[in-house]
Amino acid sequence: MTAAASQIIYLGSKSPRRRELLKQIGVHYELLLMREVSRDAPRVGDIDESPFADEPPRTYVARVTGLKAATALAVMRSRKLPVRPILCADTTVALNNTIFGKPDNATHAREMLASLAGATHQVLTAVAVAVDGDVHQALSVSEVTFARLSDDDIKRYVESGEPLDKAGAYGIQGAAAKFITQLSGSYTGVMGLPLFETAQLLRRAGLHI
Repeated sequence: MTAAASQIIYLGSKSPRRRELLKQIGVHYELLLMREVSRDAPRVGDIDESPFADEPPRTYVARVTGLKAATALAVMRSRKLPVRPILCADTTVALNNTIFGKPDNATHAREMLASLAGATHQVLTAVAVAVDGDVHQALSVSEVTFARLSDDDIKRYVESGEPLDKAGAYGIQGAAAKFITQLSGSYTGVMGLPLFETAQLLRRAGLHI
């Protein structure tokens, strides 16, 4: 069976939010990262996601997503898995062209949120679908405006634990929604998987969505 003929995809992501969003549009998937592999086999998580010096956010998020897709293809081939389309994505937050990844710790999360408070930032999510050896990409860019936040607002949110595994130290689908005064773009893109762009790429891969 060719990748284009399969109605099941591999998801090269550990994000529970991306799994929820794929289910929302009826996409059936298997987690590529959950399988047992040999010590020498490539893993999607083995790539270096550090930004290059002065790398623009759009370039960065597209590059990292392309690396994830290429590594996922190598994983599928090395394990001799059934050939299927592979979906990978990466989300980053940018304020004045400065890239905000996931916070290192609670202190870092507080610093990020203090920078975002009262300002408008960008959320960029790149999506890649690898099929038949080709990688097709799409990019969603949204603008999000935060209200001014008090130190106590930030402290209580960070203490909830929610920010610690999220780009920019917040999740729009969680308690941070109360901080957002305006959103221009894709709500699901800010969550981590823009469904319009994702559906377009998967249709190109032969899925019936």
